[in-house]
Amino acid sequence: MKKHSLLKVLSCGLLLSLTSVSCVGAKTDFNEVGKQMLIMLRNSHYERYDFDAKLGERFFDSYIDSLDASKQFFLADDIAKFRLKYGKNMHQLLLEGKSMEAASEIHALYRVRANARIKFAQELLKNEDQFTFDGHRTIMRDRKEALWPATEEEANQIWRDQVEQALLSEVLRRETIAELAKKQGKDDPLNDKNTPGEKIALRFERILHGINSSTPEEVADSFLSAVAKSYDPHTDYFSMSEMERFMSGMQNALVGIGAMLQAEDDGATKITGIVVGGPADKGGELKLNDRIVGVDTLNVGTDEAMVDIMFEKLDRVVDLIRGKEGTEVRLKVEPAAAAPGEIKFIVIKRGKVELKDELAKAEVIHMTRPDGSVHRLGWISLPAFYADFKSWETRCSVDVQKLVDRLKKENIEGLILDLRGNGGGSLEEVRRMTGFFTGRGPVVQVKNTLGRIEVKDSSNPKPIYDGPMVCLIDKTSASASEILAGALQDYNRAVIVGDSSTFGKGTVQQPMEIRKMMPFMVDARRAGVLKPTIQKFYRVAGSTTQLKGVESDIVLPSLMDAYEIGEKFLDHAMPHDNIRRAPGFRELNRGNLFLPVISEKSAARVKSSSDFKYIAEDAKRLIERREENRISLNKAERKKELAESDQRSTERNAERRIRFGKMAEKDKKTLRFFRLNLEDIKREELEEIDRAKDKESYMRHAKDGVADLDDTPEWPSSLDPVKREGIKILSDLVEVTERARMAGALQNNNG
Repeated sequence: MKKHSLLKVLSCGLLLSLTSVSCVGAKTDFNEVGKQMLIMLRNSHYERYDFDAKLGERFFDSYIDSLDASKQFFLADDIAKFRLKYGKNMHQLLLEGKSMEAASEIHALYRVRANARIKFAQELLKNEDQFTFDGHRTIMRDRKEALWPATEEEANQIWRDQVEQALLSEVLRRETIAELAKKQGKDDPLNDKNTPGEKIALRFERILHGINSSTPEEVADSFLSAVAKSYDPHTDYFSMSEMERFMSGMQNALVGIGAMLQAEDDGATKITGIVVGGPADKGGELKLNDRIVGVDTLNVGTDEAMVDIMFEKLDRVVDLIRGKEGTEVRLKVEPAAAAPGEIKFIVIKRGKVELKDELAKAEVIHMTRPDGSVHRLGWISLPAFYADFKSWETRCSVDVQKLVDRLKKENIEGLILDLRGNGGGSLEEVRRMTGFFTGRGPVVQVKNTLGRIEVKDSSNPKPIYDGPMVCLIDKTSASASEILAGALQDYNRAVIVGDSSTFGKGTVQQPMEIRKMMPFMVDARRAGVLKPTIQKFYRVAGSTTQLKGVESDIVLPSLMDAYEIGEKFLDHAMPHDNIRRAPGFRELNRGNLFLPVISEKSAARVKSSSDFKYIAEDAKRLIERREENRISLNKAERKKELAESDQRSTERNAERRIRFGKMAEKDKKTLRFFRLNLEDIKREELEEIDRAKDKESYMRHAKDGVADLDDTPEWPSSLDPVKREGIKILSDLVEVTERARMAGALQNNNG
């Protein structure tokens, strides 16, 4: 997945975490880091690319793309000059330890261009009345395939268009929210003291501040990451700070103050969530919607130690606030409930924060059938294949085993494993977990660059659960999720349900500390980590999950299928191929999944479902919009589009309120849900779920007045269409399996 996919990005914020590693005084030679990284790539990466000008040009293009993917900062002549100077020899500069001069020169001009472009945009916004939005021009939504501007005049026009589009969108946003609030008899929740132009200018200011405050280490990080990604999308370079966040993300327990942050347009950092029972919550002084404007990194209470974080990058704010467990951090805060300009200083002792929302959890579902019989179904949600690689005290396989054991005590007749949104994680955990459902046998095959194939077997002599099973997937189910889903499918152990396929990441990366390769006399304290692709995954049936992913047995309409989500849309993705079946692989009888029967029943329900119909309609519109790749700068045309969308939503919501009311009444008679989180394992009796209470059990969230205007009714019983259909598919599978078992038993008795 993407570089920060495992860093616990929650909504628009980041959970404060980790231990601090100071970079003050660090003098790591990133020329040497680049040299050693390239040698490691050449020796370790799965694909042994020729070390030639073609590879050098790929490095160059990747770095330029990382800086200016939308082709709106550089001029065409800038790129031509840099390409002539560095394009075909970037690989040699890396090997000779001279690459950072090139990277820094390119970044320096990028900074100059960015300052010129953004300041030009901010000047335009000082006279926002000049934009009348009454022309009939359109601009590209996505400029990835556009050409770089040839002249300053062309560049300025691109920015005029971007400013006009941003300004029009902000104007329409404000008008739409005001109209919606008036329609609902509520006050306008925005009450923004800034004009639309001022707000856009502040957004640009944050971008500009991030560019201008980039440190040499951050420039090196950007460049070396681009070089690494030139090999394939998942080969990457991590700075020390990024590696720390990655490792903490895998542990599902962070050291910090237990608060969620969001960057505000005006430069401050707002508290949008507080972990219940975390350090900030226990302290009691930091409140939701408070704004942090400074951090005393030394906690000494002096003005010199207080760092101004206005317009600072969110990652850097997190780095300033984080620290060792038991230490204190002093924050300069503008309280949400105070008068404008009032300041408060808050001291919080850092502590360990468990990310309970990211842990495996389960439910027991009692489903009453038309004949009065009750199916007891189990549901396990697994957000990631997490593991603490240092102590192994935290392991998702151990957690899932506990949940399965308790579900069996609850006498479940079928099980759903929900892998939607699971981006992967530990290979060892997925190897062990697969055996819970398949027993002893091969789980995945791993091939290295020399062609050597290793088969990873499960360690369980027999499955701990062998009943009917459904596995839910979507386009963001990746890596380890695909190994598990693929094995369950190859063994004919479970019915795979969801999007058309999973993500398609079938490669293995191994973190390697670059400092271990650095010369003895060179300072390598912050050399960082290379994460090269060293192997490819193959399913036990022989097909790699690379590019194609795992295809669903029963495909449900999905908005994700309308977006360009998946390995095949990433630059330099490795190919799909096949190898031989894994030795010892013996699949179960596919007929025991009864796919023709349950697929037919599901298709009939989906066809008659208004919600799946809405999803299919929206997906079609998204595809058409993406392919057209144009957006109007005419306010009347845009308002017409918004009115059509609003009318569509109004009609849908009116229909849903009536239908959802009936569904909720039926659910009360036919469905009961019992919570089974890890802390519930030893309960004598499981508690029935109170959805409203559970929403705030882990984190208290700041109220969002704009979000409150959304009058779309909530899913009955908190069952989104996919979850509801998944339960029905499992119920069908349980029912037909039981009928087949009884028929078989009757035949044996008659025999």
